[in-house]
Amino acid sequence: MRELNLPQREAIKHIHSPLLVLAGAGSGKTRVITKKIAWMIQEAGISPKQIIAVTFTNKAAREMQSRVSQLLHGKEGQGLTVSTFHTLGLNILRREHKFLGYKANLSIFDNHDSHSLLRDLLQHEEDINADYLDKLQSNISRYKNNFIVPEQALELAQDEAAKLMAGHYAAYQRQLKAYNAADFDDLIMQPVQLFQQHPEVLARWQQRVKHLLVDEYQDTNATQYQLLKLLVGKHGVFTVVGDDDQSIYAWRGAQPENMRLLAKDYPSLKVIKLEQNYRSSNRILKLANHLIGNNPHVFEKKLWSDKGAGEMTRVIVTDDQVNEAEKVVTEIMHHKFKHRTEYEDYAILYRSNHQSRHFEAALRSFNIPYFVSGGTSFFSRAEVKDILAYLRLLANPVDDNAFLRIANVPRREVGTTTLEKLGIYANSRNVALLHACFEFNLTTILSRRNLDVLLHFADWVKTMATRAETEPPNVIARAVVEGIRYEAWLKETSETKEAAKRRMSYVDDLLDWLDQLAEKYSTLSELVSHIMLLDILERQNADAQQKGVALMTFHAAKGLEFPHVFMVGMEEDLLPHHNSTDDAAIQEERRLAYVGITRAQKSLTFTLADKRKRYGKLEGCDPSRFLKELPENELEWFGKRIPTALQNQTPEEKKSVGNAHLAHLKSLLANK
Repeated sequence: MRELNLPQREAIKHIHSPLLVLAGAGSGKTRVITKKIAWMIQEAGISPKQIIAVTFTNKAAREMQSRVSQLLHGKEGQGLTVSTFHTLGLNILRREHKFLGYKANLSIFDNHDSHSLLRDLLQHEEDINADYLDKLQSNISRYKNNFIVPEQALELAQDEAAKLMAGHYAAYQRQLKAYNAADFDDLIMQPVQLFQQHPEVLARWQQRVKHLLVDEYQDTNATQYQLLKLLVGKHGVFTVVGDDDQSIYAWRGAQPENMRLLAKDYPSLKVIKLEQNYRSSNRILKLANHLIGNNPHVFEKKLWSDKGAGEMTRVIVTDDQVNEAEKVVTEIMHHKFKHRTEYEDYAILYRSNHQSRHFEAALRSFNIPYFVSGGTSFFSRAEVKDILAYLRLLANPVDDNAFLRIANVPRREVGTTTLEKLGIYANSRNVALLHACFEFNLTTILSRRNLDVLLHFADWVKTMATRAETEPPNVIARAVVEGIRYEAWLKETSETKEAAKRRMSYVDDLLDWLDQLAEKYSTLSELVSHIMLLDILERQNADAQQKGVALMTFHAAKGLEFPHVFMVGMEEDLLPHHNSTDDAAIQEERRLAYVGITRAQKSLTFTLADKRKRYGKLEGCDPSRFLKELPENELEWFGKRIPTALQNQTPEEKKSVGNAHLAHLKSLLANK
């Protein structure tokens, strides 16, 4: 207890009435939860079998369980439940399945299973497409998160489209029941229905729960709140830990107003505020407090720190999104050189995954290690994999994996049966798939038509491989994309024109990058080897401990912290997002910005572009309204929208940046 502050100690020892711990960012909430569990077992004499702690992700549950285990000795924690909401719900269903008419061995449908079931149910209906199925699946999830059963959905429907969806929801639930299955959202909804319909079952579970702890309470939806209320009863004892300022999941049903409901439903509720931040400097916290103060609050709080004032926050205005990425990467190199830091000390945070492209390109151009979290990295995109597979096969005709990937991309009627027969033949002859295409005996196992299609493809590959021996690799890459009519194929296979453009933009990024690499690697073989090494290193980083600059969305960054943070794209229509039109949505976007700010420990930099390319056209950008809500005296502006006197670097700063570039180049040469 000696290492805890007074509010933390008070929260740990309060066990006899409902408690809300309002835990600000970086205030040590996980420490409070884990130490409270240990204190209840070791000091208050509560049996671990009567304690249930729930959170939202398996990772968070594992971390909580691990930290509790370190505080307990021997078998002290035997019988303790630490799990996600959904795991708790699944355990309830498996124990009490008979009361809801299920058989044993209940099946759980994931998103893919649910989507397939909906597609099978509606396959004979007209005007049903992939977009409708996605929307229907999303609406069914929203119904369940708001505790709306099919009959209620039908009653609430105000037009024919809503009635149709409610009908499909009912059919979907009937089919799930027939399969003795439940989907992910049922794992919360069905236990609530169970407890409501069977008081004797509820009484048994209430008797078991002596104390319920809920982490990240602000992320609970309506159905999860109902489950909490039922488990603890009207006069139940619980501890919920949360921060309404970090509620950023309304799109998946989270209701920050559950804070308000808690105070209403439990008049004896005690509120303890954890306001001391152990992460950030006071300048960073001042920005966070100032920004979030523009949102309405049920409970007010102000973060503070004993880590000193800290550095001023910078705002950098750049010409466009490419210049923005280059500027951020240059700033990271300069800062790392000056302060002798590591690349993993830096994070680049953005609102939407598509913003990562230019930052990845800039980082790759300087061979700076990085990883993408909460999104798809450059090398993992199907479009990039397709084009690289073509280049791999041209550089190495015995690369069978590359051959199999592109044999029917774009579609050229090379079926799976044909490829299977080709593979069997190639293995029997101990030759590569491409070489097998030209062997005479292949006519004995393939029809003339299938062989002609295969030979047409193989001849084209052979021709391009010959060209690659004498022509620059970037020229060959562009010839490949044009020769296979890849852009036309993307238009044919994408659901919308916008999706096709977005997918093609990644191919364009790849081609532009190959133009740069061609200055260093003169042959296709050298260039492909370099790219494959980068791809392997990236996958190793993803599989092992991730090293390098972190790229992630604000959503993915929640719960993490970094010494130095760059919040990029601080513009209207990016943050706040252009889909955020009403007050509630703007408030959630402001909470996202708050989450971003409070990830920073030592330094924080905002960047924005003067112009940004949208659908092929450069358009002017306005600074985010959230920048205007920050105290002016806490920001240092750099760029073209500020007084000329502030735009230019001092000679000392220019010299320092130059030295950083030189040091980086020397390190690259030393590692060759």
